[in-house]
Parts: sequence; structure tokens; C-alpha cells
Amino acid sequence: MSLLILGIIAWSLAHLFPAVSSGTRAYLKNMLGEGPYRGLFSLVILGALLLIVFGWKSGSPNALYAPPLAAGPFTSALLMIGFVLFFASRVPGNIRRFIRHPQMVGTLVWAVAHLLTNGDSRSVALFGGLAIWAIFEVVMINRRDGTWQKSEPAAVRFDIVSVVIGLAAFALVFYFHSRLFGVSPAAIQ
Repeated sequence: MSLLILGIIAWSLAHLFPAVSSGTRAYLKNMLGEGPYRGLFSLVILGALLLIVFGWKSGSPNALYAPPLAAGPFTSALLMIGFVLFFASRVPGNIRRFIRHPQMVGTLVWAVAHLLTNGDSRSVALFGGLAIWAIFEVVMINRRDGTWQKSEPAAVRFDIVSVVIGLAAFALVFYFHSRLFGVSPAAIQ
């Protein structure tokens, strides 16, 4: 379990670093160069992901609470919304006009959906930790960037692209969830 928690902390700190310390980030990018800085950042993220994966696999889950929901249509709908929001952050559509940080909100919705259906210690550490990170990320980015300047209305086709990509990603993860994570998302708990 300690590897899992260490991985979540490393993931969170690496992602919070640009928002919390933009001056140090700029210094490192200038000193190392754009490519090496991105490479170093990617290695830290990869290391954090490996810690999370190995921590998840090595940890033995203990029940902390009885999940209020079983896997089903409601949680699947939340997860679909999370995926759509996650991918909408990269598309210049109207979703970004109404939600300042769609990727972080999508991550938060994804994490909450998992916490509603999983009450074990590993799930709480992983999904709770990533939910807390997403909230802090939004707060720190808002503090760094100041007042939100909403974009002009965009063509609806961009929103359709976000929805199609998000639903396709959801379908792929749903289909391969058992093989990738050892848990069937369709299983009623």
C-alpha cells in the first residue's frame, strides 16, 4: 500500500509543480531546454504510474465502507461523462466555454464514480487521492492564471468530436477493464 500512496503523491506533486512553481518550471525549461524538460517530466510521471501499478498489485485491500452503489447504469453514465470531459479539454468546443477545467472535472467525476462502487482501502487511496489531486490542481491553476476568460461560442461539431472520442475511450476501457485491471466493470457487487 505504501508504494501506491507514494505513486499517488509523486503523480500529484509532478502535476502540481507547474501550477505551484511556474518560475522554477520556467527556469528548468530554460536551463534544460524544452525537450529534455518534457522528457524529465515524462520520466517522473512514468515512475509515478509504475509505483501506482505495483503498489495496487502488491497491496491487499481492506474493506473501509460499504459502497453506496453497485456497478450499473448510473456509475457507467458518470464514467462516460468523465471521459467526455477529459477529452473535451483538448478540443476547442463549447464544453470548455462552460467548464474551465474539463480534464480535471472529468478526472474528479471518474474518481467519484469509482468511490461510489468501491469501498476498499486500495480504491480509496487511488481514487480518493486522484480526486484530491484534481481539486488541488484546479485551485492552483486558477490561482496561477487568474480570472477566467471564456472563449467565444464554437461550432457544435467540436463538441460532437469530444463526445465521440470520450464515448469511444469509455467503450475501450469498459471492454478491456477486466483484462487490464482484473475487475469487471459490469459485475454487480
